[in-house]
Amino acid sequence: MKQNNYSRRRFIQHTAALPGALLLHGLFNKNTFAAGVKNAVVPVYAHLWVYASRYPPDWDCTPIMNEVFSDLKYAGMQGIEVMEIHLRHNDAVDRFNQLIQQYSLPVSGASYYGDMWNKNEHERILDDLELVTARLHAIGGTMLGITVGDAKHIKTEAELDAQADLLKKAMVICAKNNIAPNLHNHTFEVENGMHDLKGTLARIPDIKLGPDLNWLVRGGVDPVWFIKTYGHQMVYMHLRDQDATGKWTEVVGEGVIDFPAIAQALKAINYSGKAAIELAFDKPPVNPVREDWKMSRQYVKEVFGW
Repeated sequence: MKQNNYSRRRFIQHTAALPGALLLHGLFNKNTFAAGVKNAVVPVYAHLWVYASRYPPDWDCTPIMNEVFSDLKYAGMQGIEVMEIHLRHNDAVDRFNQLIQQYSLPVSGASYYGDMWNKNEHERILDDLELVTARLHAIGGTMLGITVGDAKHIKTEAELDAQADLLKKAMVICAKNNIAPNLHNHTFEVENGMHDLKGTLARIPDIKLGPDLNWLVRGGVDPVWFIKTYGHQMVYMHLRDQDATGKWTEVVGEGVIDFPAIAQALKAINYSGKAAIELAFDKPPVNPVREDWKMSRQYVKEVFGW
């Protein structure tokens, strides 16, 4: 994650230009698809961002990690996706292994942010990836969702070349530690006609994808189209909801994202990867957070059949 001047969860205030096809929640009865989604059983994890967001600018929620594990175990999650900052502590392996044993809840993987387009950052990022992936493997994690960094401008061909070069090296490091990497988007990768993402795919055509479906919507990309187009290389996804004004909802299923249509699209490609619910709050939640997780988990089970 880029520190200080970049928030991993940059909020997009206005989404009035979203295509109507993206926001048709309620067009289909959710039970119509729940009964039919009988393909691969997809494990459902939770990304802990909603806790990390309490700790700007580094997003290090290590002090409340017991609360995180307790809430997500209560909610019925099958694992926890952590962030790279949590694995940089010298005692991270011992701490996480103790929590995993205490709550019988595995760490599924981690998200990782780095300015990979910037050659000056390459040595530091590669050293950090060695550390993070080794520790992730030591606690049983198997996935790394990589965000390539926001240049705050449309990346040049040279910057996309540098980005791809580092990603290829990151893939080697991940393989050495038995970690499966995937490309995890925010908005900047898919805005401007998907210039950033397409630039990466042109250079690494077979890279695995782990899209955040809500960031796709906020970047102007229909997640159903994305699944139909790139689903063959999707191995992971983040699920989050928002209301008609663009504010995040407390619970997945309370907003306007058309999850039944997304579930149908995933069924059509026989999606057999993994998924994570990720909550984000624009204001203090009304419900206890663990109840928001539990209701979100139940909605995903009803609509997706997972």
